[in-house]
Amino acid sequence: MKDLFRILRRFIPPYKKYLILNVVFNVLSAILNLFSFVVIIPILNILFKIDDKVYTFTDWNIQPANWEWWKSAPELIKDNFFWYITNLVESNDASFALIVLGLFLVAMTFIKGGAMYLSFFTMIPIRTGVVRDIRNQIVQKITQLPLGFFSEERKGDIIARVSGDVNEIETSIMSSLDMLLKNPILITIYLIGMLIISWKLTLFVFILLPIAGHIMGKVGKTLKRKSLVGQEQWGYLMSQVEETLSGLRIIKAFNAEKKIRKRFKESNETFRKTTNKIYMRQQLAHPMSEFLGTLTIAIVLWYGGSLILSENSTIDASTFIYYLVIFYSLINPAKDLSKASYAIQKGLASMERIDKILLAETDIKDPINPQKIALEKQIVYNDVWFKYNNDWVLKGINLVISKGQTIALVGQSGSGKSTLVDLLPRFYDVSEGSITIDGTDIRNATLYDLRGLMGNVNQEAILFNDTFFNNIAFGVDNVTQEEVEEAAKIANAHDFIIASEEGYNTNIGDRGGKLSGGQRQRISIARAILKNPPILILDEATSALDTESERLVQQALENLMRNRTTIVIAHRLSTIRNADQICVMHEGEIVERGKHEELFLLGGYYKKLCDMQSF
Repeated sequence: MKDLFRILRRFIPPYKKYLILNVVFNVLSAILNLFSFVVIIPILNILFKIDDKVYTFTDWNIQPANWEWWKSAPELIKDNFFWYITNLVESNDASFALIVLGLFLVAMTFIKGGAMYLSFFTMIPIRTGVVRDIRNQIVQKITQLPLGFFSEERKGDIIARVSGDVNEIETSIMSSLDMLLKNPILITIYLIGMLIISWKLTLFVFILLPIAGHIMGKVGKTLKRKSLVGQEQWGYLMSQVEETLSGLRIIKAFNAEKKIRKRFKESNETFRKTTNKIYMRQQLAHPMSEFLGTLTIAIVLWYGGSLILSENSTIDASTFIYYLVIFYSLINPAKDLSKASYAIQKGLASMERIDKILLAETDIKDPINPQKIALEKQIVYNDVWFKYNNDWVLKGINLVISKGQTIALVGQSGSGKSTLVDLLPRFYDVSEGSITIDGTDIRNATLYDLRGLMGNVNQEAILFNDTFFNNIAFGVDNVTQEEVEEAAKIANAHDFIIASEEGYNTNIGDRGGKLSGGQRQRISIARAILKNPPILILDEATSALDTESERLVQQALENLMRNRTTIVIAHRLSTIRNADQICVMHEGEIVERGKHEELFLLGGYYKKLCDMQSF
């Protein structure tokens, strides 16, 4: 339960008002329930004529500050109530008294039902609000975490946490929250009523219920362990589905459908077996609580009967039946509490997985006292070293990029080109050394200001399942139709956009799936043009295109690069002949730098790369 209260302390505070109202209505419902049952005693006495005691009316004379008054209050209430019933029978007849008692029972039940409904009503905003807040926090955290976090996590597993695990929290913890608030209140008030009627009988309940609760708790602990394993297996299944959807073209091309189906079938069967074990333990809750409840009632019946049959009995038969009714009413909340504890164990396992995202630390943060940052002169890499895990990926990089220059990075795969560029917008932070823009260390500026200076065009155009307009205007506020169209014209995208069914309001499909590679890339370029950033990063922007598309995209890129500081990562050397400086990278170091003609004449790494492409 410690884990549960820790979670509630995190998410419940915004809903305190509803929580207080829920507790109030639950208390009211329990008290009304107790008082509605009390009419059983006079009904039984009237029906079976078993009470010949003479009752007299006693003046209430309420004295809240007097402790003695509170001690005698239950007896006073009982005597006055029974005096009223006796008087009713004597003034009219027993049948009329039964009608009055029946109407009293109906009225009390109606009011109790209203209080119970209001307790459910006040719980709904808490349930839906907490689940909404968790989803919002997950998405907020996903957008804040560095890229390195997601290289170690399976995408499908993260999706499973946002969907399956959050749903599990709603169906287990949040749906059980009402039971956790209501049932202890019901149990407490019923126990107080039972203590007032007979402390000896109630002593048995205090002894027996904790034993039953302990047995249920032992089963619940094993359920949590299995639930955690089950949720991890579910995440792995979602990862496989995500991989299958992403790689469907390759799967079909390599006739690997059978292999993929076999892998999924095996994982699915493992998940089914784990789920079976969880459900089997869950279903133990009802029969176990039923058995333990019946056993407890049998013991109470035996002991209560022996008290009634004894000579100095403190309880009569009708009061004992009222006691049993209360006790039986106590069994259902106790059962619900045990069911809730089972469900909560599953929810805690899900919360544990969600917390891997929510409580993940990010080492890329805004400074406490940020500095303003702008590019007027140059970007400088000062003796930059970087590693992801153990091996250095970049080793002592020194590079000066003057404003308006185009710098090209070339080299074989794994030489560190993309890593060098990823350090500039702080997708990762340097391990040693520094990167400055006009003398300001980029770590001393806010991420928002720093990334606001940059526009990206990647090898794979990252587009969203939205319209042309919204994809081009992505990340830019208060943009007009004319500005979007102007950006599209510069990117050679306007013609094919207006030729589409609804023009700029046409949906381009998931990841721009309705477009060709060249069209997707030109939309990506239009987006960068509209942002109008002083620094432009081009990551192999034309490497995946055919000749015609490359020509159009290259022309669009030249329009974009005009009067901008540009860093180009290129495999096709033909696209960077006119760069102000070409840096050749090899195993994390810049081994050659200069213009195309200079490097070619050196006869080193660059010439080898040119020769290989010519070949």
